[in-house]
Amino acid sequence: MQKKKGRVTLPSEENFLTETQELMERWGADAIRDSDGTKLDEGIKQLDAKIYTTYFVARGHNEFAKNHMEECQQLYLMSLFNTALSDTLEIEFMKGYFAEQLQPDYIHDPKKYWEVIDRTTGEVVNPMDWEVKKETNRVVISNAIPWHEYTVSFLVYAIWDPTQMYNHITNNWGDKPHDIPFDVRQPHSNKFIKTYLKQWLAENPDTDVVRFTTFFYHFTLVFNNLGKEKFVDWFGYGASVSVAALDAFEKEKGYRLRPEDIVDQGYYNTPFRVPTQAFLDYMDFVQRFVAEEAKKLVDIVHESGKEAMMFLGDNWIGTEPYGKYFEKIGLDAVVGSVGGGTTLRMIADIPHVRYTEGRFLPYFFPDTFYDGNNPVIEANENWLTARRAILRNPVDRIGYGGYLSLAYKFPDFVAYIEKVTEEFREIYDTIKGVTPYSGLKVAILNSWGKLRTWQTHMVAHALWYKQIYSYLGVLESLSGAAVDVSFISFDDCLRNGVPEDVDVIINAGDAGTAFSGGEYWMNEKLVTTIRAWIHNGGGFIGIGEPTAYQHEGHFFQLATALGVDKEVGFSLSTDKYFVTPVQEHFISADSSEFDFGESMKNIYALSEDTEIIEHSNGEVHLSSHSFGAGRTVYIAGLPYSEENTRLLMRALYYAAHKEEDFYKWHASNIYCEVHAYPAIRKMAIVNNSMKEQTTTIYDGKGNRKEVTLAPSEIRWEDVSSEG
Repeated sequence: MQKKKGRVTLPSEENFLTETQELMERWGADAIRDSDGTKLDEGIKQLDAKIYTTYFVARGHNEFAKNHMEECQQLYLMSLFNTALSDTLEIEFMKGYFAEQLQPDYIHDPKKYWEVIDRTTGEVVNPMDWEVKKETNRVVISNAIPWHEYTVSFLVYAIWDPTQMYNHITNNWGDKPHDIPFDVRQPHSNKFIKTYLKQWLAENPDTDVVRFTTFFYHFTLVFNNLGKEKFVDWFGYGASVSVAALDAFEKEKGYRLRPEDIVDQGYYNTPFRVPTQAFLDYMDFVQRFVAEEAKKLVDIVHESGKEAMMFLGDNWIGTEPYGKYFEKIGLDAVVGSVGGGTTLRMIADIPHVRYTEGRFLPYFFPDTFYDGNNPVIEANENWLTARRAILRNPVDRIGYGGYLSLAYKFPDFVAYIEKVTEEFREIYDTIKGVTPYSGLKVAILNSWGKLRTWQTHMVAHALWYKQIYSYLGVLESLSGAAVDVSFISFDDCLRNGVPEDVDVIINAGDAGTAFSGGEYWMNEKLVTTIRAWIHNGGGFIGIGEPTAYQHEGHFFQLATALGVDKEVGFSLSTDKYFVTPVQEHFISADSSEFDFGESMKNIYALSEDTEIIEHSNGEVHLSSHSFGAGRTVYIAGLPYSEENTRLLMRALYYAAHKEEDFYKWHASNIYCEVHAYPAIRKMAIVNNSMKEQTTTIYDGKGNRKEVTLAPSEIRWEDVSSEG
């Protein structure tokens, strides 16, 4: 059988022509790309492949940037907390920040654009009571109140692009110039980006796809004084702030932003924070501007006869692919990095583009490709988690990035990727455009809703990962599950109620966060809307601290529906008698042991009507409860695993009163799954592990059989009729 080709993008570099040709053949690649730090020479550009060329709009043009340093991008930052010991306090506001990345803005009047706040009272200090010492980057406060804490919110210029900084440091680029980011809101920069793009297109006739990386504003990535990451927020809008933006915002929205609207007590409006109206207004303001300006660049690319692709990363802020302005940009494609099933779905489900592409891991950098390491392990884990999601909705292309010469030194890795690319094409050719079987409609309820479809935090920091462990685990489990998933916000529910086709709502997260909801649960209409929906037959799953806000005798505002609440110290005098687990339960039928991760502490059952499924250490970790015609399930935590994916699926079907449907298109072994495509009468039986697995398979008509699958195997079978 002739080997299929296509749908694969290969990174390459200078002086690597013969090896590139070899890997193009083995991996079936039909496109070649450069990466940050590499270039394609003329020989490679003449190969029979589409040529992707990375294009930086607002960085990588230092000759221009150095002549217009007043148009560098800006950020609002906050100083450390400083305690006043007397009525005079001197604050070294740049302490802890990286001088090679950031410089204070003294061009614009600090008295107008900066803010000093008494953090003990929350009051803004009168500008008459503080002065700036520019020579030492200090603010001196007079009339300070002893033992109060103070901070300075100040504007800086960003003089080194953080992605290039990371790559520069990681790859020891030495004296390579630092890319200076500039702001397209500024007049010279706005004119330059259009003029230069036209010139660049004329000078790069071999380029087929302009890979914008991305457009204008980088996600918030600030380094500390040691040149290491200090603050990272993949959703952060901090680097889109400037004096020009602040003035334009006031003109458009009718009110002026405070520095506090951006620095947010030092939390910087991370996605964990319940967004304020001011911040939502600012996001909308930036998104509209970015869409309008990006469209102008995309139009120029199209006029040259080339395609326009956006990398969903680096300078993506303002593009929001599930936002209301994205369609107006007119992009041909979006490419993004695939960390697992969740990120795969985030890319694959993007509307309004002709095709999507996933950049798989590992990146071909020396932090992975070094003597003694086996990159196949990471590649296999990445492929197996992403493959589950591909079987629900495949991206149109896959690819890799980095230095191909590094990967080439690892023959086992080259052979493994050859297998992956063949398997991807087989999946794509079989199911693209075919609706997979789904047994349920699930809605994820949080502050962000559709805007942040399949999006959590996207940055692999240990602290962040723990804090959003359960929410990420839920999304990863659902990304490859046989359910339809939608994302709805609290505001959606307040305006329109719960969509009629939803079987189960999931609310997961820590108390006070945007994911759990915080103060939203003080809204009478929201609480009664969800409560009535459950009582009338809806299913509800709460994970972690769902509906959490201390009010009128409850910490969980849907405690009566959930059948559990959290002890926060107020009702310790009240005895809690309900501690006996049920002997058997549908939800736990496949669970030999439980993993609730960090878990939530001090959860207790409210009455004997609560079905306690797991109780240990004096607290409930898993339970179910009937509320009217509806059912609820509580789970203390849900890190991603095969066991927890099965637990979640059983909980969903139980909450929806659809236990019998659970066994349609089902695999008894938790390490295996069945994906059915009734319209083409096919099913994929999948081993999601790296070990041989034997499982009983149930088809859509109730028939069953036993199969044994090799490690990581996917097996396609015809089915007799629609199930």
